[in-house]
Amino acid sequence: MRPESSPRPQSSGSSSGGVPPRGPRPVPGRGGGSPRRFRTVMAVVSVVGIFGLMALRGIAGFYTDFLWFDQLGHDDVFTSVLGAQVVLVVLFTALFFVLVYGNLTVAERMAPAVRPPGPEEDLVSQWHLLIGSRAGKLRLVASFVLALMAGAGVGNRWQEWLLFTNGGDFGLVDAQFGRDIGFFIFQLPFLSFVVGWLFSSLFVILLVVSVAHYLNGGIRFQTFGERVQPKVKMHLSALLALLALVKAAGYWLARFELTTSTRGAVDGASYTDVKAQLPAMNLLILISLFAVLLLAVNVRRRGWVLPTLAVGLWALVALVMGSIYPAVIQNLRVEPAESEKESVYIARNIAATRTAFGLDGLVELQIEDFDNEITAVDLLQNPTTVRNIRVMDPVVVQGTFDRLQGEREFYRFADVLDTDRYLIDGEMTQVLLGARELDLNETRSWESQHVAFTHGYGVAMAPVSRVRGSGDPDFVIGDLPVSIDESMEVTLDRPQIYIGEGLGGYAVVGASRDEVDFTDENQETQSVRYADIGGQAGVPMGSLLRKAAFALRFTELEPLISNFVTDDSRIIYVRDVQDRVKKLAPFLEFDADPYPVMIDGRLVYVVDGYTTTNRYPYSQRAPVSDLSSESGLRSDFNYVRNSVRAVVDAFDGTVTFYVVDDEDPIIAAYQSAFSNLFTPVSEMPEELVAHMRYAEDLFRVQSELWGSYHVDDTENFYQRASEWAVSQDPGRSGEGAGDLVLVDAQGTRVGTRDVRMAPYRTMVNLPDAEEAEFVILRAYVPLDDEDARKELAAYVVGRSDGEHAGELVVYRPPTSNFDGPALAEERIRNDEAVASLQTLLSQRGSDVLFGELLLVPIENSILYVRPLYVQADGDSTVPELERVIVVAGERVVMADSLQEALEELTGHSLAALFPDGIVAGGPTVEEPVDPDEPVEPVDPDEPAAPVEGIPEDVVTLVAEIEQLQRESAAALAQDPADWLEFGRLQDRIQSLVGEGSSARTGESAVRSAKLSSFSSCGVGGVMGSNW
Repeated sequence: MRPESSPRPQSSGSSSGGVPPRGPRPVPGRGGGSPRRFRTVMAVVSVVGIFGLMALRGIAGFYTDFLWFDQLGHDDVFTSVLGAQVVLVVLFTALFFVLVYGNLTVAERMAPAVRPPGPEEDLVSQWHLLIGSRAGKLRLVASFVLALMAGAGVGNRWQEWLLFTNGGDFGLVDAQFGRDIGFFIFQLPFLSFVVGWLFSSLFVILLVVSVAHYLNGGIRFQTFGERVQPKVKMHLSALLALLALVKAAGYWLARFELTTSTRGAVDGASYTDVKAQLPAMNLLILISLFAVLLLAVNVRRRGWVLPTLAVGLWALVALVMGSIYPAVIQNLRVEPAESEKESVYIARNIAATRTAFGLDGLVELQIEDFDNEITAVDLLQNPTTVRNIRVMDPVVVQGTFDRLQGEREFYRFADVLDTDRYLIDGEMTQVLLGARELDLNETRSWESQHVAFTHGYGVAMAPVSRVRGSGDPDFVIGDLPVSIDESMEVTLDRPQIYIGEGLGGYAVVGASRDEVDFTDENQETQSVRYADIGGQAGVPMGSLLRKAAFALRFTELEPLISNFVTDDSRIIYVRDVQDRVKKLAPFLEFDADPYPVMIDGRLVYVVDGYTTTNRYPYSQRAPVSDLSSESGLRSDFNYVRNSVRAVVDAFDGTVTFYVVDDEDPIIAAYQSAFSNLFTPVSEMPEELVAHMRYAEDLFRVQSELWGSYHVDDTENFYQRASEWAVSQDPGRSGEGAGDLVLVDAQGTRVGTRDVRMAPYRTMVNLPDAEEAEFVILRAYVPLDDEDARKELAAYVVGRSDGEHAGELVVYRPPTSNFDGPALAEERIRNDEAVASLQTLLSQRGSDVLFGELLLVPIENSILYVRPLYVQADGDSTVPELERVIVVAGERVVMADSLQEALEELTGHSLAALFPDGIVAGGPTVEEPVDPDEPVEPVDPDEPAAPVEGIPEDVVTLVAEIEQLQRESAAALAQDPADWLEFGRLQDRIQSLVGEGSSARTGESAVRSAKLSSFSSCGVGGVMGSNW
């Protein structure tokens, strides 16, 4: 019989026996009180209050999140994710509860009628005295608490659950097991988690049940006779059998995990994995099933021999076959001949990596007649390319945008300006574009931060190749209120920017006071009310409950107590573009660089969204060190698709997710889970489609990978003999590339190498294309351990326009005898004229800044272009374009403008390419210009006036040359250009120049008049011997 509980003994108070009755409780702070007790009570109250406020704030955050999703019309996303989390938590919590409560109940029923006596019984009896008749309730509570602990974290697996329940097939099979790729990506992750969770849960239950048997007397360590009762052996054997069965399932699934192994020369199942690890796992599956059989038999035999044999056999095989044998195979068979043994698996890796990263459709072209010659003919045949060569560096001139277009201290532009293309004067032109966003200042009052200054205003835009005479950008859109040049075919009816880049906090609209719209040129503040201009964004704040919830969310009392907040007020929060799209679609990864686009009179931001996984069989993990820390791709993945483009309206915050790759099975699974979130790309406005561009972070990853994966031969791939590296970055300092510290997997420094060249966007006529297009470009050099190879190996472009949008093309020169970007930068650095100018400007107290070095494809050649800026000392100064440097082969030319540099490079006038008189840089350093001296306008149709001292026949000759130049311009102006007529006229010009040059006294005048006529007629005067 079990001992009955005895009455609790009364505690003795003191040695004298009785304890005097307590008097009235003294009031703290008045005589006779207990300060220690008061402090204890206050501490407890404070802790409870803090935890209570934290709980309330969590509830407020949950409630306001729902209101935010609901206001955007995507409450189904909120409820779907929440529903998936609740289902998983409830399901796994219930499963664990059933398992643990059932086993504890069995353990209770298996308890012996009389617990064995012994030293341990004294302690156990105290436990039973304490519990008494509450054992059943305790078992129930303990099971529930343990189940909550086991199931609470499962809700974080909602993404794997949604893919498991909505995923389909890829239509491709892996090379080792012949299973569809969809199994590895959609099913395997969740199944592996379930098996791992079951094993851990059963192990915990085994420990809990063992403790229960000990407390019930079924297990004793210090006793005579059997230490474990037969029934207990039967129960534990059953649990061990279940553990062995789950372990067998784990081994079966682990076989498929080998397809992402990192053991070999490349990722994916290697020779050792296939020839040693896989057979070992198959053997471990058999051993685990054999252990299940032995433990099942032991349920009836109730001994220790079979369990010991099962566990010992499994441990031995796991150690020898699972660890030692594969290590021996790797060290003794594979490493001595790794390239031969791994060739099959390297081939699998190459094919899988190309497919997983969208490189299987890449086109590689070799330019057979590649050369270093840039002629006037080449430039004239590529007018759009030449007119869009960027001399405005988006990093260097950002300060110029801030200074000239920031207008007020509460506006700012992004740290790096965006580039895009717009029609200017009917021609597609690359521009620098920056949104004038609100500059948050936490030192301002709550009213200023959240009620008065609620939004940014408008944009500033300038062509990348056009500057004013002062060297500043030539803005076609800017000022407050927004002014748009007549050459632009866009409107901006809603310039207010309530949602932007890097915009945190919240804004209250519809308050009792007006918002500040902007301050005009007369320093007069213009006010606006959001509702009056059609604004409907934000969550209504009408009720007291909502005001209190927002006060808790933002830990500020003002939303609750401020007189500015009325029943009509609305609150706009999650104002950062990236935060907004991440919150709406947390299962996607997003590009680090959202970019603004003007369409239909509104400003929207476009963010590239990616679907990724790290489960694609045999694919290599992505190189991500080149990515910004803000990039969603800076993670572990081996498959990526730019499946989505999110479009965020800067005025009302609405978000549209366009599916741009409907062939991606992962986005198809998410479409099935969130049917109302996505919109087909066919519904994207054509005006917006024209501004789509190749995703930069994806291009960075793809270009890094292609340096290795352009090699087909497995031996060459292994030896890395033909591998490329992204070109060294010439930098902007004029001192060459900076150093990048290299670290190993443990974070230990292992060396340095030059920083790699960042990709950049440009308008260019590709060698195999009919017209210019907007591309992103990056150059390669041969891979070298010392990073000393700097010659051009190839360059890769990502195309953005028309039917070729999304395509990758690699262009290769026939040999490696051509300068890469770093070599071109060295030529510039060593050029005497450039060095002299740097020295002269530095001596005058100015800083010399170099713009990004651009590789510009021109026909079957390449041209390097680098702008040079000068910035005077002082906090209020901004960089101004001073010179433009061009490099072709071994020639380095520096001039005041791009036009002049190219004319000096080719030896011919190129006025036809620069019809607006595009200039670059201000007055030259050597010959300052008097700004007060009037300049007479020149009539391009008026013949040049006779020059004093020149014979009359020479003047007549010049007039005839002028007429021929005008006829040449007319020939080029035809559509298509009449090149035959143009060539005939140029031959005639050359013959006339020869005649004029025979007169020694008029030779210099003829040359001067000729260049003047070229400039005035608007033709690239020209081709002459280059025709």
